[in-house]
Amino acid sequence: MGNAFSFIGSEYKIKLEDSYHYIDILLYNIEFCCYVVIELKVIELKKEYIGQIQVYMNYIDNHLKEMYQDKTVGIIICKKDNKYIMTYCSDERIITKEYELV
Repeated sequence: MGNAFSFIGSEYKIKLEDSYHYIDILLYNIEFCCYVVIELKVIELKKEYIGQIQVYMNYIDNHLKEMYQDKTVGIIICKKDNKYIMTYCSDERIITKEYELV
C-alpha cells in the first residue's frame, strides 16, 4: 500500500472573520477521502487547543471539503511528561488517544 496522505501545506493560512490564522499542517488522507488538520504544541494539552482545532476543522469542512468527502479530522501533537503525544479530536465528539512518539 502506498502513501495514504497528500501534503496540502504547512502553516496553511485561513481567514476567520477579520484576522488570519495558520493551521500548522494540513493533509489530505487519500484512503479515507478526508482532510486532516494537525496542530503542533510544545506544551501539555489545554482545553483551548481542542476548541481551536475544532474551529479549523469546521473551516476546512465549510470551505474546502466537497460533498463526497468525509468530515475533516484533527490531530493535536503536544508534550506530556517530557514525551510528545498525539491526541485525536473529532468534530462531533471529543475522543482522545495517547501515543508515544519514538
